[in-house]
This record gives sequence, C-alpha cells and structure tokens, in this order.
Amino acid sequence: MAAQKPSVPKGTRDFSPVEMVKRNFIFDTIKDVFKRYGYLPIETPSMENLSTLMGKYGEEGDKLLFKILNSGDYLSKVKSNLTEVESSKLALEIAEKGLRYDLTVPFARFVVQHLSEITFPFKRYQIQPVWRADRPQKGRYREFYQCDVDVIGSNSLLNEVELIQIIDQIFQKLNLEVVIKFNNRKILYGIAEVVGELDKFIDITVAIDKLEKIGMDKVVEELISRGVSIEATNKIRSILEIDINIFKYTALEDFLAGSEIGMKGVKEVKTIFNYFNQSDLYPKCKLILDLTLARGLNYYTGAIFEVQSKDVKIGSLCGGGRYDDLTGVFGLKDVSGVGISFGADRIYDVMEQLNIFPKEIVASTKVMFVNFGENEEKYCLPLLQKLRENGINSEIFPESAKMKKQMTYANNKNIPFVILVGANEMEKGVLTVKDMISGDQSEMKFEELLNKLSI
Repeated sequence: MAAQKPSVPKGTRDFSPVEMVKRNFIFDTIKDVFKRYGYLPIETPSMENLSTLMGKYGEEGDKLLFKILNSGDYLSKVKSNLTEVESSKLALEIAEKGLRYDLTVPFARFVVQHLSEITFPFKRYQIQPVWRADRPQKGRYREFYQCDVDVIGSNSLLNEVELIQIIDQIFQKLNLEVVIKFNNRKILYGIAEVVGELDKFIDITVAIDKLEKIGMDKVVEELISRGVSIEATNKIRSILEIDINIFKYTALEDFLAGSEIGMKGVKEVKTIFNYFNQSDLYPKCKLILDLTLARGLNYYTGAIFEVQSKDVKIGSLCGGGRYDDLTGVFGLKDVSGVGISFGADRIYDVMEQLNIFPKEIVASTKVMFVNFGENEEKYCLPLLQKLRENGINSEIFPESAKMKKQMTYANNKNIPFVILVGANEMEKGVLTVKDMISGDQSEMKFEELLNKLSI
C-alpha cells in the first residue's frame, strides 16, 4: 500500500518556527496595547452550541458555520427527515455544536453566563482562532486568528474614541500605513427609513457591504433583486456617492431630516470626531467617514469601523462596531457593548509582502556554543546556565559534529554570536566569541561577554 501524501485541509496552514516568531510579534504588539488600556484576557471554547451561534450573523453568516456531527449513530435518528428539503433543519438534527465563527457572540454568551463574577463596564480582550466555511482565497482562510477587544456595559462614546486610539497605536507600532473607515448603522437605518424601505434594512446593508468588492452598479442590481424599489435604490445611490468631508454634514443631515434615528447617528459621528479635534488626539492613521461602510453582521447598531492597508489590497485588517443588545438573546436585555477585531493572519500577510518585520525578531537564540567534545561540554554547561539566568537565549550544539555543520546550523537559525571553547580557551579561562554578522572574532572573559550581550 502506497504511503499517504500528507496534507492539511484547504484554508488552513502549518506555521514554521520563523513564521511563528513573526506571528508572535504581532500578537505581543496587539496584546501590549490592549493591556495598556485596561483590558483583561479571557478564553472561550473552540466549539459552542449551535443554538448560541445560529441566527447571530445573518443568513449568509449562518451558511459559513462549521457544524460538528453528533457522536454515536446520529443518522438513525433522522432517517424520517432525509427527504426534508430545508437542509438547515436536518443539520440541527445531526449537529448540536459548531466551531465558533467569531469571538463576539461567544463573548456575549460568556458575559451572561458569568454575570455574577463581572464588574461593569467589563473590558476584555481575547486572542484565539475562529473558523468559517468560506471559499479559501488570498487573504481569506477557513481557520484564522482574531484579536478582539470589547467593552460591554457602557453607552459612552468615549469607548469608540478609545478603540480608534487603540487601532491607531497598534498599526503605528506594526509600522503599517492604514486607513480607518468609520460609519454608524443608525445612519444606514435612517437612509432605509427615508427612502421608505425600512423592512428591507438588512437587505440594504448586506448589499452596501459588498460595494467595494463588486462596484456600485452591481450593488444597485442586488438591491433591486432583493425587492428594493428602483426609486429607493436611486436615492440610496445618490447619498452613497456624496463625497462627505468629515467636517461638513449638511448634505447628509438634509437627506436624513425625516429620520430621528438617522439624525442621532450623525450626532454620534460628530461627537466622536469632536473628541479628537478638540483634544489634539487626532490619529496618525487616516480616519474618514465612509457612508458605504455597512458591515453585514446583523448585531451592529451604532458606530462601525473597518481598517484597510494603504499599500496592499487584501480586504479589512480590522473591523468592529457597537452592538446594543447582543446579550439580549441570552436573557440579559439592554446591555450595550462596542468592540473591534484585528485579523492577525491578514496583518501577517501584509507585513510579509511589504517586508517590514523587524530583522532581529527572527533570531530567537542569541548565543550558540560550538561543541568540541565531552570535556568542553562540561565546561560550557555552567556558562550556558548563567547566560540563561541573565535572560540571554542560549544553546549548545548537541553533539561534537564537524565545524561546518555546526556553523551552518547557527547561520540557518540567524544566531548572531557563536562561542568557541576548546582546550586552549579552557586553559586560559577565556572564550572565543565570533560575531556572525560582521565576521569579527575575539577573546574575552565570561563577564565581558555577559556585559556585551546585556546591552
């Protein structure tokens, strides 16, 4: 029997040590900023009950849920339903659990389930993988990490201001040029109300959310195909095509004059921008109001955000928004939250394409001792221990192989310093230190080496 060729499922990937070091640089950068703003970590299970997940992401989102088959003879229980036309009903018969689609819905479930342990406003961050049964393509995976930060139990728009600051700070630290797009779902609700298609609000937002991918003409076609009247569609198109300067809302306010909720959305947007303009906190990243930003998830009710790279076309690197009653479906009414999610995998792909990862992060080992034999090993091991106790990543080649093999190993791991200790060095009480970058080689005492590496 021929050996099976090893592979991973489409849309998933292995990560090499070099890739993991770079990914951890992204995770650590994001985590450090989250902590600086007072957010605390939580984790939730990879799988959730389907009853928790279904109906929270809209019709299209529900289709992308990975469902986990029940254990045991699940098929015998549903034989009578095999002729059922609606596959979603059959799926619920044979699968009670699913892999989480995002971290926000599990967070809402967590808040309600652990209510007695939580102090509001509750500020949490969460860095874990999520799964979507999507078609794999560039920048889109079936398994990927999200880095979420949310505050729940507060209606204050200061939270939105803080999230924009977090976005700005993280991308500054990652050295990525981005555009922060900003909108408010109340404005979109107001647009639907003004054009007389309030019952089609979800259809309108789902179509608008595709504008950047498919263009305005295709969005118009989709709106009409979803039952939005031609007259309403033309009005929607006219307001979306207005080039709105963030300091001039006249055209938008005139359009939304007949919608109380729409005007409230405009007021919220103006308030958030005013925080920045009056306090010299304006982000270094470009921040724009974009009426075409809709974010298709049904649970958003207020501010919405999306961040895109200026240099690489790959979709959004970060997104999120305010949700006024996501916990309501779990029995906790009228608790508002707002949060954002960073897509670590897309951020990685952009940084890799632009070649902007700091060179020094790839070298996890700083010092390697060449192995000349058993006596030299015994001499070097206590020195290795002292280096490690002083926070210096160090290793010794595990066998006394040929010098070429040991130096190739050090080169391939980007180890900057190699220590050679033979009989002569042991007798003199010194170390021969080779700088692998410059090629320079010199003798020094251990204390000198320690001082050199600790700088």
